[in-house]
Amino acid sequence: MTLETLIGAKAFLIAGWFGLLFMSERLAPARPAARNMQRLLRNGGMWATAIVASPLIVLPSLALAQSIGFWTRGPEWSGPASLVVDILILDLFTYVLHRAYHEAPLMWRLHAPHHFDRTLDTSSAMRFHFGEVALSAALRVPLIVALAIPIAHVVLFEIMLALVSIFHHSNLKLPPRVEGAISRIFVTPSIHWVHHHAVRADTDSNYGGVFSFWDLMFGTRSKTRRTPEMPIGVEGAAEKSLPELLCWPVAREGRR
Repeated sequence: MTLETLIGAKAFLIAGWFGLLFMSERLAPARPAARNMQRLLRNGGMWATAIVASPLIVLPSLALAQSIGFWTRGPEWSGPASLVVDILILDLFTYVLHRAYHEAPLMWRLHAPHHFDRTLDTSSAMRFHFGEVALSAALRVPLIVALAIPIAHVVLFEIMLALVSIFHHSNLKLPPRVEGAISRIFVTPSIHWVHHHAVRADTDSNYGGVFSFWDLMFGTRSKTRRTPEMPIGVEGAAEKSLPELLCWPVAREGRR
């Protein structure tokens, strides 16, 4: 499969998975589904601005990383094992970056709009400020260049991250044993919902993107258990309108 075909397939895979879980979580919700069209439109608006940022910033950043590579990998760095290692490296970087978005005040300004959502479902996975999308893409370039990570591997990781993110934000009810088995490797709703708990200590935990073991390795896994009545959002903060979310990184109130 060519890189162009892979990039083209990315949109269809993510859209199809989103549609499947969006319908499934309404048929079998873990907690009563929020019937708030205004909220869905707000999340959709955030997603739309991020989509605009992708061809303007994300794709050029990948092209830049590919063009300035100062070395190429030998044959011993190819094959399935190389792909697995690259995915682990990229996900570890995602964990570190996510943690930085919570611990660095200026980065939190960009990330906070994602957390102001008072309900979680598949639409929450698309709710990121375009500034965060742009900054994350830019910060990833040195890693890709330094390790000569093939762009195809990066795109495959992006697909994997998007699919898992939609899943672990979803309001889908899963049998406890099934979710327990999955959570040994991948981040699931029972793990990530705690990250969106409107309690600062929990918000600043459970940073994993695809794999759940990074938080265990680095001591950032919360001991809090997800419950149906768990309040979601930012401790002491209300939901914001779409204009407020878009302007939040430069708003006076955005300080943490």
